[in-house]
Amino acid sequence: MATVTSTIDVDAPISTVYNQWTQFETFPQFMSGVESIVQTSDTATAWKVSIAGVEREFDAEIVEQHPDERVAWKSTEGEEHSGVVTFHRLDDNTTRVALQLTWTPTGIVEKVGALLQVDDIQIDRDLKKFKELVESNGFETGAWRGEVDRAPDSTGR
Repeated sequence: MATVTSTIDVDAPISTVYNQWTQFETFPQFMSGVESIVQTSDTATAWKVSIAGVEREFDAEIVEQHPDERVAWKSTEGEEHSGVVTFHRLDDNTTRVALQLTWTPTGIVEKVGALLQVDDIQIDRDLKKFKELVESNGFETGAWRGEVDRAPDSTGR
């Protein structure tokens, strides 16, 4: 499994930043490699990605979501992929976004890219584009503020 973590501070209120992140179908505007995301229900998405010429498709489910705090997802079909993004209020007009993605690289190109940390560089660039999108708009293009509680784990929590 490969894991990438990255953070960025966005000059916008936490609700604006969170609301924009929940607009999954806009991810291609700031995430290179994401061709499209179709949200098929409140918690289900269908992804098409193309990275280094390798095309992949997978379905993902939002497994936890709390407004202005976090969104977590995992793949349900196709590529093995999961992630969590958290939102931290630094002050009234600054929000820290922390992103962690985990996936299983397949094929030599993806394995070498993960080994050389090319993915880390790309995620940093993508978060900078997200920051620019939010700050240049000055507002979110939509919002979904529903709650999704995490399923109990083996300890019953």
